[in-house]
Amino acid sequence: MAASAVTTATTDSSSTQRKQQQNGKLDTSSSSSSASAGAGDQNDALEKDFFWTYTEEPHRTRRMAIIKAHPEVTKLCGPEPLTKWVVLGVVSLQFLLAHLLRDTSFFSWKFWLTAYVFGATCNQNLFLAIHEISHNLAFRSPTANRLFAIVANLPIAVPYSASFRPYHLTHHKSLGVDGLDTDLPTAFEALFLDSILGKAFFCTFQIFFYALRPMAIYRVPFTWVHWLNLTIQLFFDYAIVFLLPDSLFTANSLLYFLVSSFLAGSLHPTAGHFIAEHYVYEKITPEARNPDNKIPVPETFSYYGPLNWVTYNVGLHNEHHDFPAIPWTRLPKLYEIASEFYEGLPQHRSWTHVLWQFIFDEEIGMRCRVKRKVGGRVVGGGSVSAKQQQPQNQAKEAGWGDDEIEA
Repeated sequence: MAASAVTTATTDSSSTQRKQQQNGKLDTSSSSSSASAGAGDQNDALEKDFFWTYTEEPHRTRRMAIIKAHPEVTKLCGPEPLTKWVVLGVVSLQFLLAHLLRDTSFFSWKFWLTAYVFGATCNQNLFLAIHEISHNLAFRSPTANRLFAIVANLPIAVPYSASFRPYHLTHHKSLGVDGLDTDLPTAFEALFLDSILGKAFFCTFQIFFYALRPMAIYRVPFTWVHWLNLTIQLFFDYAIVFLLPDSLFTANSLLYFLVSSFLAGSLHPTAGHFIAEHYVYEKITPEARNPDNKIPVPETFSYYGPLNWVTYNVGLHNEHHDFPAIPWTRLPKLYEIASEFYEGLPQHRSWTHVLWQFIFDEEIGMRCRVKRKVGGRVVGGGSVSAKQQQPQNQAKEAGWGDDEIEA
């Protein structure tokens, strides 16, 4: 009886211990599963978001390193006299084509083929001429650059050169900064266009996104340059349709300019640069996606192909962001001098393939952009929310000086 009681007690005790151990294992397993599920949810959230980072934008850091290693690169800075002649040549070519198409039906294949092959290429060239001029790289005088940008704007048919400059310089000053860099897709775009059809729509009509998005983020003040740009462009468009004789231009001529501008920012090979420049095409690890790890994500990509010949070498985009005061004709020389800094950086081989991959690759989309919550500042004034002004003031000392912005 006593032995039986002891055996029973021992059995009950062992059973209790086993249950406690099993419960402990279950609790540990449950905690481990919960942790894994939490990590999985976090990774899923990161996969569906932009690439947020706390790292400094790479261009200022690399610029300082290049100047230290190759101080002679600073001699490449300054205006390029050739720019004004190229602009005048392209503007004249567009005038000639608009004259030749004055009696051609808007619905004819001849009109659209000319607009796509020649018109879109010319107007993309003029977009990027205005980009070049915005950095004061056509003339030494800032005023001369502002006025000449209005001339380059004429065949585009929509006044935008004056507004482009402050937004673009802010893009340089505030690369990736949420609420300041208007080159970044908005949350609305990322939500509704993150599909094959959505991305195809974006690529087809991206010229409208780039035109309207800045005004939805913040507005720059209207200056005399804006009013002059608006007045001259509207008068030019009116003159083509109503004032000049039909032997020179007609309403079809203005339509040619407008269609050329639309196609230049649509499914056109040269339009690939809009996406190629800053959308992340590299495979990013989960560790790099987590901003707490402070692992830099590549955010600017260069292209060294033949389309640079008609786009002011805008494909050399790492080089341009590193040294925005170096004009298009001298960017290849910069690459040659500092090749050890550029050869290992990710690059694109085809802008056409960039568009194709952007639309059809599920891993590349509207959210594939690097974003920062702090840093940068607005160039040229503008109304920014108080929420955004605080972080921009925090990092103001770490940014470029005004002399670097104005080049």
